[in-house]
Amino acid sequence: MKTILDSGQIKRTIGDLRDQILSENAGDTEIATIGIRSRGEILAVRLSEELSAALGRDVPCGTLDITLYRDDLNSPEGIGQPEVRTTEIGFDINDKIIILADDVLYTGRSARAAMDALIDLGRPRAIRLAVLVDRVVGREFPIQADYAGYKSDAASGERVQVRFVECDGKDEVVIE
Repeated sequence: MKTILDSGQIKRTIGDLRDQILSENAGDTEIATIGIRSRGEILAVRLSEELSAALGRDVPCGTLDITLYRDDLNSPEGIGQPEVRTTEIGFDINDKIIILADDVLYTGRSARAAMDALIDLGRPRAIRLAVLVDRVVGREFPIQADYAGYKSDAASGERVQVRFVECDGKDEVVIE
């Protein structure tokens, strides 16, 4: 196991993501974050807090469950019934710039499923993808992060694991 980001580096990386988002969306008041369950929602909350503090106003934050939009839902290799959880978006997404947050971008399949789910909920002005870790090898869909905190060249047999204090007791990113 190799640690690629410790808690301090994660904090700085999220600050870098905030700065990237602010520089590209300067002056836009219709911005919101939505995190893909489960660790994407933690990243979205942290980004929303950072953006709110920098802008001096509330940046809405929501959570998106993509279980029913996954393309492997009926796969024979699947293990049992998937757990469907709630989508919690307490604001209108229409005509907003949605910062879709996820912990790791690898194949692009989760991001594709999330975009399908969002489109079923309304018509955002734009969907922009923010990820803590962008795996540069292994993309299966033509999906790229608009905002990437850390680019990892982990091999296809390796697993990039993001741990957040909210659910794992500590902040770190490791390659296993």
